[in-house]
Amino acid sequence: MARTSSDIALKARQADEASVRPKARLDLFKFVPFRLNRLAAEVSSALSVEYQERHGLDIPAWRVIATLGFRNDACSAQYIAQCTRTHKSTISRAVTALLSENMIERVENEADRREFRLQLTKKGRALYEELFPQLLRREDEILACLSAQERKQLSALLGKIEESLDLIQTSKEADAKQAY
Repeated sequence: MARTSSDIALKARQADEASVRPKARLDLFKFVPFRLNRLAAEVSSALSVEYQERHGLDIPAWRVIATLGFRNDACSAQYIAQCTRTHKSTISRAVTALLSENMIERVENEADRREFRLQLTKKGRALYEELFPQLLRREDEILACLSAQERKQLSALLGKIEESLDLIQTSKEADAKQAY
């Protein structure tokens, strides 16, 4: 079908009108990735008061201790970085500081003697055992604005998002898949 000059003129006018119209803008306060990131930062900051002010630990150091604390066996710094979604250099600095404070120790990996794994020392385990009930209490305070049913719904919804992103959701699953 041949285009007429009026068809071409109409298309040109529509293009001009479209370029004059204001484009829709992204409202960050409605953009879910932004909201999740903001919430994560605020919750992490609120929790950090428990271990930062009382024990001088920064967020990366706590992530190392928390990861080692919930596991039954030693793991690599790479595992911690991947599990916590923290850059490996940040975890490396935290590991170095925690090693010097005798909170964690290196143990030889039986399967690969070139690699060392990390585990909590008695001192690190004692700190973890002291802190995690305080952090659970703080979590309850943060979530106090939600009913028990809403907490279950939130957990289920977060689980669905994690699943859609193919994220491991349990220690058992991580161990079974030998992930991280």
